[in-house]
Amino acid sequence: MTEIQIREEDEFIKLGQALKKAGLVDSGAEAKEVILDGLVKVNDRVEQQRGKKIHDGDVISYNGETVKVRK
Repeated sequence: MTEIQIREEDEFIKLGQALKKAGLVDSGAEAKEVILDGLVKVNDRVEQQRGKKIHDGDVISYNGETVKVRK
């Protein structure tokens, strides 16, 4: 499991940004596409909102990869 960190001054990171930061997608357009296609899970639930707020402790799964978000 990979971990990414939210900036100290932020409360959350948006799902599309988190996918890019983790290196799971190359662009915002790709993030939008895979999210809308129902290929991304947040805490084991399919998430189709690109702007979904991801907080400390949330787990994102996509394409066989798992990423935990930390503050």
